[in-house]
Amino acid sequence: MTQAIRTIEWSDDHIVILDQTLLPVTEVYISLKTVDEVIDAIQRLAVRGAPALGVVGAYGVVVALDQAAREGWSAQKLSGEINRIRTARPTAVNLAWGVDQVEGLAGQGRDKVFAAAAKLAADDYLANREMARLGADWLLDKIGNRPLTLLTHCNTGSLATTGWGTALGVVRELHLRGMIKEVFADETRPLLQGARLTAWELAHEGSPFRLLPDGAAAMAITTGLIDAALIGADRVVANGDAANKIGSLGVALACDAAKIPFLVVAPESTVDRSVKVGSDIHIEMRNDEEVTQIGGVQIAPLGTKTFNPAFDVTPHKYISALITEKRVYNYKEGQLP
Repeated sequence: MTQAIRTIEWSDDHIVILDQTLLPVTEVYISLKTVDEVIDAIQRLAVRGAPALGVVGAYGVVVALDQAAREGWSAQKLSGEINRIRTARPTAVNLAWGVDQVEGLAGQGRDKVFAAAAKLAADDYLANREMARLGADWLLDKIGNRPLTLLTHCNTGSLATTGWGTALGVVRELHLRGMIKEVFADETRPLLQGARLTAWELAHEGSPFRLLPDGAAAMAITTGLIDAALIGADRVVANGDAANKIGSLGVALACDAAKIPFLVVAPESTVDRSVKVGSDIHIEMRNDEEVTQIGGVQIAPLGTKTFNPAFDVTPHKYISALITEKRVYNYKEGQLP
Protein backbone atom coordinates (compact mmCIF):
# COMPACT_ATOMS: atom_id res chain seq x y z
CA MET A 1 0.00 0.00 0.00
CA THR A 2 1.47 3.31 -1.04
CA GLN A 3 1.59 6.41 1.12
CA ALA A 4 -1.25 8.91 1.00
CA ILE A 5 -0.63 11.68 -1.48
CA ARG A 6 0.14 15.00 0.21
CA THR A 7 -1.56 17.80 -1.67
CA ILE A 8 -1.31 20.70 0.80
CA GLU A 9 1.64 21.69 2.94
CA TRP A 10 3.08 24.80 4.54
CA SER A 11 6.66 25.49 3.50
CA ASP A 12 8.66 28.28 5.17
CA ASP A 13 6.35 31.26 4.52
CA HIS A 14 3.76 30.01 2.05
CA ILE A 15 1.28 27.30 1.04
CA VAL A 16 2.42 24.61 -1.38
CA ILE A 17 -0.24 22.68 -3.29
CA LEU A 18 -0.29 20.04 -6.00
CA ASP A 19 -1.96 21.75 -8.99
CA GLN A 20 -4.82 19.35 -9.66
CA THR A 21 -5.79 20.99 -12.95
CA LEU A 22 -2.69 19.45 -14.55
CA LEU A 23 -3.27 15.88 -13.38
CA PRO A 24 -2.97 13.13 -14.46
CA VAL A 25 -0.45 14.12 -17.12
CA THR A 26 1.76 16.46 -15.09
CA GLU A 27 2.54 16.68 -11.38
CA VAL A 28 3.39 20.30 -10.57
CA TYR A 29 3.51 21.89 -7.14
CA ILE A 30 2.80 25.61 -6.92
CA SER A 31 3.39 28.18 -4.19
CA LEU A 32 0.66 30.45 -2.87
CA LYS A 33 2.16 33.58 -1.30
CA THR A 34 -0.62 36.14 -1.75
CA VAL A 35 -4.36 36.31 -1.21
CA ASP A 36 -4.90 36.61 -4.97
CA GLU A 37 -2.90 33.43 -5.54
CA VAL A 38 -4.90 31.57 -2.88
CA ILE A 39 -8.21 32.67 -4.39
CA ASP A 40 -7.11 31.87 -7.93
CA ALA A 41 -6.06 28.35 -6.89
CA ILE A 42 -9.44 27.80 -5.22
CA GLN A 43 -11.56 29.14 -8.06
CA ARG A 44 -9.81 27.37 -10.91
CA LEU A 45 -9.87 24.11 -8.90
CA ALA A 46 -6.11 23.77 -8.54
CA VAL A 47 -7.11 22.84 -4.99
CA ARG A 48 -10.57 21.37 -4.35
CA GLY A 49 -12.46 19.01 -2.10
CA ALA A 50 -14.27 20.12 1.03
CA PRO A 51 -11.63 19.15 3.65
CA ALA A 52 -8.77 20.49 1.53
CA LEU A 53 -10.58 23.79 1.07
CA GLY A 54 -10.99 24.09 4.84
CA VAL A 55 -7.25 23.70 5.34
CA VAL A 56 -6.39 26.11 2.53
CA GLY A 57 -8.86 28.59 4.00
CA ALA A 58 -7.14 28.42 7.38
CA TYR A 59 -3.64 28.70 5.93
CA GLY A 60 -4.97 31.45 3.67
CA VAL A 61 -5.61 33.60 6.73
CA VAL A 62 -1.90 33.25 7.58
CA VAL A 63 -1.02 34.28 4.02
CA ALA A 64 -3.27 37.33 4.41
CA LEU A 65 -1.66 38.30 7.72
CA ASP A 66 1.81 37.99 6.24
CA GLN A 67 0.87 40.01 3.18
CA ALA A 68 -0.76 42.66 5.38
CA ALA A 69 2.46 42.98 7.38
CA ARG A 70 4.56 43.29 4.21
CA GLU A 71 2.31 45.81 2.50
CA GLY A 72 1.03 47.80 5.47
CA TRP A 73 -2.67 47.00 5.09
CA SER A 74 -5.24 48.62 7.34
CA ALA A 75 -7.37 46.40 9.60
CA GLN A 76 -10.31 47.03 7.27
CA LYS A 77 -8.32 45.98 4.22
CA LEU A 78 -7.14 42.81 5.98
CA SER A 79 -10.68 41.89 6.99
CA GLY A 80 -11.90 42.38 3.43
CA GLU A 81 -9.12 40.22 1.96
CA ILE A 82 -9.83 37.41 4.42
CA ASN A 83 -13.50 37.58 3.48
CA ARG A 84 -12.55 37.24 -0.19
CA ILE A 85 -10.93 33.92 0.69
CA ARG A 86 -13.94 32.87 2.77
CA THR A 87 -16.36 33.41 -0.13
CA ALA A 88 -14.21 32.21 -3.04
CA ARG A 89 -16.38 29.07 -3.50
CA PRO A 90 -19.78 29.57 -1.85
CA THR A 91 -21.23 26.06 -2.07
CA ALA A 92 -18.41 24.43 -0.09
CA VAL A 93 -19.05 25.24 3.57
CA ASN A 94 -15.63 23.96 4.67
CA LEU A 95 -13.80 26.87 3.07
CA ALA A 96 -15.61 29.44 5.22
CA TRP A 97 -15.40 27.08 8.20
CA GLY A 98 -11.60 26.84 7.90
CA VAL A 99 -11.27 30.62 7.73
CA ASP A 100 -13.57 31.08 10.70
CA GLN A 101 -11.66 28.55 12.81
CA VAL A 102 -8.55 30.73 12.84
CA GLU A 103 -9.47 34.32 11.96
CA GLY A 104 -10.65 35.12 15.49
CA LEU A 105 -7.16 34.34 16.81
CA ALA A 106 -5.52 37.10 14.77
CA GLY A 107 -5.56 39.43 17.76
CA GLN A 108 -3.30 36.98 19.58
CA GLY A 109 -0.68 37.13 16.85
CA ARG A 110 0.26 35.49 13.61
CA ASP A 111 1.95 32.51 15.29
CA LYS A 112 -1.25 31.65 17.14
CA VAL A 113 -3.19 31.65 13.86
CA PHE A 114 -0.56 29.51 12.16
CA ALA A 115 -0.56 26.96 15.00
CA ALA A 116 -4.34 26.66 14.76
CA ALA A 117 -4.20 26.21 10.99
CA ALA A 118 -1.50 23.53 11.29
CA LYS A 119 -3.58 21.71 13.92
CA LEU A 120 -6.62 21.86 11.66
CA ALA A 121 -4.56 20.20 8.90
CA ALA A 122 -3.32 17.47 11.25
CA ASP A 123 -6.81 16.88 12.63
CA ASP A 124 -8.19 16.50 9.11
CA TYR A 125 -5.89 13.56 8.42
CA LEU A 126 -6.91 11.81 11.65
CA ALA A 127 -10.58 12.48 10.89
CA ASN A 128 -10.16 10.90 7.46
CA ARG A 129 -8.74 7.73 8.98
CA GLU A 130 -11.64 7.47 11.42
CA MET A 131 -14.22 8.02 8.68
CA ALA A 132 -12.52 5.28 6.67
CA ARG A 133 -12.74 2.83 9.55
CA LEU A 134 -16.38 3.62 10.34
CA GLY A 135 -17.42 3.51 6.69
CA ALA A 136 -15.65 0.23 5.98
CA ASP A 137 -17.17 -1.39 9.06
CA TRP A 138 -20.64 -0.14 8.10
CA LEU A 139 -20.45 -1.49 4.56
CA LEU A 140 -19.15 -4.91 5.58
CA ASP A 141 -21.83 -5.15 8.26
CA LYS A 142 -24.64 -4.23 5.85
CA ILE A 143 -23.48 -6.10 2.74
CA GLY A 144 -21.44 -8.98 4.13
CA ASN A 145 -17.83 -9.81 4.87
CA ARG A 146 -16.68 -10.26 1.28
CA PRO A 147 -14.82 -8.28 -1.38
CA LEU A 148 -17.05 -5.47 -2.67
CA THR A 149 -17.59 -3.70 -5.97
CA LEU A 150 -18.10 -0.01 -5.22
CA LEU A 151 -18.96 3.04 -7.30
CA THR A 152 -17.57 6.50 -6.58
CA HIS A 153 -18.40 9.92 -7.95
CA CYS A 154 -16.04 12.89 -8.29
CA ASN A 155 -12.78 12.76 -6.29
CA THR A 156 -12.86 12.16 -2.57
CA GLY A 157 -9.38 10.82 -1.92
CA SER A 158 -6.08 12.22 -0.74
CA LEU A 159 -6.34 14.95 -3.38
CA ALA A 160 -9.52 16.28 -1.76
CA THR A 161 -8.07 16.31 1.76
CA THR A 162 -4.77 16.64 3.58
CA GLY A 163 -4.28 12.93 3.05
CA TRP A 164 -6.15 9.60 2.88
CA GLY A 165 -9.59 10.81 1.76
CA THR A 166 -13.26 10.69 2.73
CA ALA A 167 -15.39 8.40 0.51
CA LEU A 168 -12.31 7.20 -1.36
CA GLY A 169 -10.65 6.85 2.04
CA VAL A 170 -13.25 4.19 2.87
CA VAL A 171 -12.28 2.43 -0.37
CA ARG A 172 -8.61 2.62 0.63
CA GLU A 173 -9.40 1.12 4.03
CA LEU A 174 -11.31 -1.74 2.41
CA HIS A 175 -8.44 -2.26 -0.03
CA LEU A 176 -6.08 -2.55 2.94
CA ARG A 177 -8.35 -5.23 4.37
CA GLY A 178 -8.45 -7.15 1.08
CA MET A 179 -12.14 -6.34 0.67
CA ILE A 180 -12.19 -4.56 -2.69
CA LYS A 181 -13.13 -6.57 -5.74
CA GLU A 182 -13.29 -3.55 -8.07
CA VAL A 183 -14.01 0.18 -8.04
CA PHE A 184 -16.17 1.84 -10.70
CA ALA A 185 -15.13 5.51 -10.91
CA ASP A 186 -17.49 7.94 -12.62
CA GLU A 187 -15.62 10.38 -14.90
CA THR A 188 -17.52 13.29 -13.27
CA ARG A 189 -18.17 16.78 -14.57
CA PRO A 190 -17.01 19.48 -14.23
CA LEU A 191 -13.41 19.04 -15.31
CA LEU A 192 -13.67 15.22 -15.34
CA GLN A 193 -12.37 14.97 -11.79
CA GLY A 194 -13.14 11.27 -11.57
CA ALA A 195 -11.26 10.48 -14.77
CA ARG A 196 -8.31 12.76 -14.06
CA LEU A 197 -8.02 12.47 -10.30
CA THR A 198 -9.83 9.44 -8.85
CA ALA A 199 -8.51 7.12 -11.55
CA TRP A 200 -5.02 8.54 -10.96
CA GLU A 201 -5.30 7.87 -7.22
CA LEU A 202 -6.65 4.35 -7.67
CA ALA A 203 -3.83 3.54 -10.10
CA HIS A 204 -1.38 5.04 -7.59
CA GLU A 205 -2.81 2.73 -4.93
CA GLY A 206 -2.82 -0.38 -7.09
CA SER A 207 -6.54 -0.81 -6.50
CA PRO A 208 -8.49 -2.60 -9.27
CA PHE A 209 -10.77 -0.12 -11.01
CA ARG A 210 -12.49 0.85 -14.20
CA LEU A 211 -13.61 4.29 -15.43
CA LEU A 212 -17.13 4.87 -16.69
CA PRO A 213 -19.00 7.81 -18.20
CA ASP A 214 -21.43 9.46 -15.79
CA GLY A 215 -24.25 8.38 -18.11
CA ALA A 216 -23.33 4.70 -17.57
CA ALA A 217 -23.56 4.80 -13.77
CA ALA A 218 -27.29 4.08 -13.56
CA MET A 219 -26.94 1.05 -15.85
CA ALA A 220 -24.03 -0.34 -13.83
CA ILE A 221 -26.01 0.08 -10.62
CA THR A 222 -29.39 -1.22 -11.76
CA THR A 223 -27.97 -4.27 -13.55
CA GLY A 224 -26.40 -5.57 -10.35
CA LEU A 225 -22.75 -4.78 -10.97
CA ILE A 226 -22.40 -2.51 -7.92
CA ASP A 227 -22.71 -3.39 -4.22
CA ALA A 228 -22.81 0.22 -2.95
CA ALA A 229 -22.02 3.79 -4.00
CA LEU A 230 -20.03 6.32 -1.97
CA ILE A 231 -19.74 10.07 -2.41
CA GLY A 232 -18.35 12.97 -0.43
CA ALA A 233 -20.16 16.22 0.29
CA ASP A 234 -19.50 19.94 0.12
CA ARG A 235 -22.38 20.71 2.47
CA VAL A 236 -24.83 18.63 4.50
CA VAL A 237 -27.76 20.58 5.94
CA ALA A 238 -29.95 20.16 9.00
CA ASN A 239 -32.49 17.80 7.41
CA GLY A 240 -29.72 15.58 6.01
CA ASP A 241 -29.81 16.72 2.37
CA ALA A 242 -26.31 16.70 0.84
CA ALA A 243 -24.73 18.85 -1.87
CA ASN A 244 -22.01 17.17 -3.89
CA LYS A 245 -20.57 17.26 -7.39
CA ILE A 246 -23.13 17.34 -10.19
CA GLY A 247 -24.34 13.84 -11.03
CA SER A 248 -24.47 12.63 -7.43
CA LEU A 249 -28.26 12.82 -7.40
CA GLY A 250 -28.52 10.51 -10.42
CA VAL A 251 -26.32 7.95 -8.68
CA ALA A 252 -28.50 8.17 -5.56
CA LEU A 253 -31.70 7.64 -7.56
CA ALA A 254 -30.22 4.60 -9.26
CA CYS A 255 -29.11 3.15 -5.92
CA ASP A 256 -32.61 3.70 -4.53
CA ALA A 257 -34.09 1.85 -7.52
CA ALA A 258 -31.59 -1.00 -7.11
CA LYS A 259 -32.03 -1.08 -3.33
CA ILE A 260 -28.31 -0.85 -2.58
CA PRO A 261 -26.58 1.46 -0.08
CA PHE A 262 -25.78 5.04 -1.03
CA LEU A 263 -23.31 6.56 1.46
CA VAL A 264 -22.17 10.13 2.05
CA VAL A 265 -18.76 10.34 3.73
CA ALA A 266 -17.74 13.79 4.97
CA PRO A 267 -16.29 15.46 8.07
CA GLU A 268 -18.54 16.93 10.76
CA SER A 269 -17.37 20.38 9.64
CA THR A 270 -19.34 19.83 6.42
CA VAL A 271 -22.61 19.64 8.38
CA ASP A 272 -24.19 23.10 8.26
CA ARG A 273 -27.15 23.12 10.63
CA SER A 274 -27.78 26.81 9.94
CA VAL A 275 -29.29 25.74 6.60
CA LYS A 276 -32.50 23.80 7.06
CA VAL A 277 -33.10 22.16 3.67
CA GLY A 278 -31.06 21.38 0.59
CA SER A 279 -33.03 23.71 -1.67
CA ASP A 280 -31.52 26.63 0.27
CA ILE A 281 -27.95 25.70 -0.69
CA HIS A 282 -26.34 28.11 -3.14
CA ILE A 283 -25.27 26.15 -6.23
CA GLU A 284 -22.18 27.35 -8.08
CA MET A 285 -22.53 27.61 -11.85
CA ARG A 286 -19.46 27.02 -14.00
CA ASN A 287 -18.61 28.64 -17.34
CA ASP A 288 -19.78 27.44 -20.76
CA GLU A 289 -16.28 26.61 -21.99
CA GLU A 290 -15.97 23.71 -19.55
CA VAL A 291 -18.67 21.95 -21.57
CA THR A 292 -18.19 23.36 -25.06
CA GLN A 293 -14.43 22.77 -25.12
CA ILE A 294 -12.05 19.96 -24.20
CA GLY A 295 -8.42 20.93 -23.74
CA GLY A 296 -9.11 24.22 -25.49
CA VAL A 297 -10.59 22.47 -28.54
CA GLN A 298 -14.13 23.53 -29.46
CA ILE A 299 -16.51 20.53 -29.51
CA ALA A 300 -19.84 22.42 -29.71
CA PRO A 301 -20.99 25.22 -32.02
CA LEU A 302 -19.51 28.60 -31.12
CA GLY A 303 -21.83 30.58 -28.90
CA THR A 304 -23.54 27.51 -27.45
CA LYS A 305 -25.04 28.23 -24.02
CA THR A 306 -24.87 25.55 -21.35
CA PHE A 307 -26.46 24.50 -18.09
CA ASN A 308 -23.33 23.70 -16.11
CA PRO A 309 -23.93 23.52 -12.34
CA ALA A 310 -20.95 22.35 -10.32
CA PHE A 311 -23.13 20.61 -7.72
CA ASP A 312 -26.52 19.07 -7.15
CA VAL A 313 -28.40 18.24 -3.95
CA THR A 314 -29.40 14.72 -2.96
CA PRO A 315 -32.50 14.66 -0.72
CA HIS A 316 -31.97 12.77 2.52
CA LYS A 317 -34.57 10.13 1.62
CA TYR A 318 -32.16 8.72 -0.96
CA ILE A 319 -29.18 8.54 1.43
CA SER A 320 -28.58 5.37 3.44
CA ALA A 321 -26.15 6.90 5.92
CA LEU A 322 -23.81 9.80 6.55
CA ILE A 323 -20.37 8.78 7.82
CA THR A 324 -18.36 11.39 9.72
CA GLU A 325 -15.35 11.10 11.98
CA LYS A 326 -17.68 11.34 14.98
CA ARG A 327 -20.34 8.76 14.18
CA VAL A 328 -22.55 7.05 11.64
CA TYR A 329 -25.90 8.75 10.99
CA ASN A 330 -28.17 5.95 9.80
CA TYR A 331 -30.70 7.95 7.81
CA LYS A 332 -32.92 4.94 7.18
CA GLU A 333 -33.29 4.60 10.95
CA GLY A 334 -34.19 8.25 11.39
CA GLN A 335 -30.74 9.38 12.56
CA LEU A 336 -30.29 12.75 10.84
CA PRO A 337 -27.53 15.28 11.60
